[in-house]
Amino acid sequence: MRTLLLLLVFCSHLLEAAPLKTAALLAAGKDPVRIVCIGDSITGVYYHSGGRRAYSEMLQLALQQLYPQTKLSVHNAGISGDTTTGGLKRLERDVLAHKPHLVTIMFGMNDLVGTPVDVFKKNLREMITRCQKAGAEVVLCTQNSIVETPQRPCARLAEFTQAIRDVAKEQTLVVADCFAAFEAVHAADAAEWNLLLSDTIHPNMAGHKLFAETLAQAITGRTVSLREVGPPTPALPHTFAKLKAGQPIQVLAMPPYDALIAPALQRLYPAAVVKVTPWTVAGQTLAQLEVFARKVRSMKPDLVIIAVPAELPLQDQLQFHHDYSWIMNWSLSFGVQQWDVAVALPSVAKPALSKEESRHEALAQRLIQAQDLSMITRRSGDTTPLLEILSTWLAQQQP
Repeated sequence: MRTLLLLLVFCSHLLEAAPLKTAALLAAGKDPVRIVCIGDSITGVYYHSGGRRAYSEMLQLALQQLYPQTKLSVHNAGISGDTTTGGLKRLERDVLAHKPHLVTIMFGMNDLVGTPVDVFKKNLREMITRCQKAGAEVVLCTQNSIVETPQRPCARLAEFTQAIRDVAKEQTLVVADCFAAFEAVHAADAAEWNLLLSDTIHPNMAGHKLFAETLAQAITGRTVSLREVGPPTPALPHTFAKLKAGQPIQVLAMPPYDALIAPALQRLYPAAVVKVTPWTVAGQTLAQLEVFARKVRSMKPDLVIIAVPAELPLQDQLQFHHDYSWIMNWSLSFGVQQWDVAVALPSVAKPALSKEESRHEALAQRLIQAQDLSMITRRSGDTTPLLEILSTWLAQQQP
């Protein structure tokens, strides 16, 4: 169903723009193909997609699936808080200096707060002209649909989304209509649409995969799925880099991992100095855990282990989604990952879950996967002691 929806979105623009030369270059596979994606925080690598990659990195994976023989580089030029005005100022440095064959442009979420629509369109036209003069093709991208807030009314976003489509039509450019792709999911299942978002405006990695699939289809005319792509490996690059260098590490961990992480790491590095700060969960609600999570960035740990107990009730799915996502969001550094974060499913410490606890775990698993974070899991029926499971998982994460 999602593939069909994406195909309809793509075909709505197919007759308005000529096929991209970049698609032919990808298919030929003779020369390296260079793509640059410019935009704001929705483009850049930030906490909401796990802190290690975003849709531009996923676009590279998607195109490599379609053209495995082609040498390809996709550069991420997304900057938090940016607008088309800021994008123009840094276009030469952040985009054209890479001599791209193709530039994708995704702006609007910040422009709609303070940029007049006519200025927004003028800025897009200038970016397009400068990219084309430098020999690059351009694909315009609409952004995702959002949860309405006073600062960003949905009607205002729709106005800017249509402005992008209008500029693309007048310039006969291909559009990657990500807004339409998100709204197609919304129309089919509002709960599934909500699971594409990390907060009110930023998609999580599940949303970024949809971005990348939509972009890959706009560029090539071919569908591709990234659903089976797991989180980046190894899962703990920062932690193991410090351990290999003989440096002490700071760990923030929910129980029972606060008592187990030091001995588990010392099995791999006997001389490791591991200072552990317990993250108390006893007597805490999910909302209270989210409040504590706001302190994590100021603590600057090397490793955070999240292990929300299954006993916390799953009463309101939207509230659970909000609180659980923000426990993970706040546990990550704001931008590119500066420390490691892993999440343990409840059944690892408590193998026998009730029906309600299993529902809690199933939703948590969806959210963890959507955040692009690695999970500590236990196979059904496995009675291995928890320390052994943790030690084995850590050993598997070594570079």
